[in-house]
Amino acid sequence: MDLRLRPAQLVAVAALLGWTGLSVQLYLILLGRWELGASLLGGLVNFFSFFTVVTNTLVAVVLTWELTPRKSAARRWFLLPGVRSGIAVSIALVSLAYNLLLRHLWQPEGWQFVADELLHDVVPLMYLAYWWLSVPKGTLRLGHIGLWVIYPLVYFAWLLLRGELLAAYPYPFIDVATLGYPQVFINAGGILAGFVGIALAVVGVDRWLGLK
Repeated sequence: MDLRLRPAQLVAVAALLGWTGLSVQLYLILLGRWELGASLLGGLVNFFSFFTVVTNTLVAVVLTWELTPRKSAARRWFLLPGVRSGIAVSIALVSLAYNLLLRHLWQPEGWQFVADELLHDVVPLMYLAYWWLSVPKGTLRLGHIGLWVIYPLVYFAWLLLRGELLAAYPYPFIDVATLGYPQVFINAGGILAGFVGIALAVVGVDRWLGLK
C-alpha cells in the first residue's frame, strides 16, 4: 500500500493544520478574556493584532483556495504567483522572528504549545514547501518586493495607532511605552530589513527555478 501523500493531500493537511492552529489560539484568547470578565470583542481585536495570526490566516486562505475548484475573482487573486510568494515571505519572517526573538521569552504548555508550534513552525514550513513545489516560477521581479513590503508597513502603523489608543503592544520589541519611539523604529527597521532580505531570496530562487 502506498502511504505517501499526494500534493493535493499535503495542501489539505497544511490547510487543516493552519485553521486548527488559528482556532486553538482564538479559543485560548477568548477563554482568557472570559475568565477575566473582559470583552470578547476586545479579545477578537487582540487576536487579529498579531502579525503571526494575520499571516497564518492568509496562508490558510491560500491553501483553502488551492483546494477549491470553483472559480472566482478572489480565488484568482490569492493564487497569483506574486501574491502567494509575498505570503511566503511574510510567513518565513513569522517563523524566523519568533524563533530568534521571542521563543526564549516564555515556555508555553498544553494547547498553547500546540498553537505556537503549528503557527510558528509547522504551518510555515509546510507553506514554504507548497510554494517551492506548486507555485509557478519565473514570474517574480524586484518590483514585487515594493508591493509586498506594504503589508508589514501597514501592520506596523496599525500597531502604533493601537498602542497609542490602548497602551498595549503585542510584541515586546515594539513596546513604545517601555522602549520609546526611537528604539522601536530601530527595531522595526531591523525586522523590515529581514523581510526585504527574505524577499530578495524568494525572488532569486524564483528566477533560478524559472530557468530550469
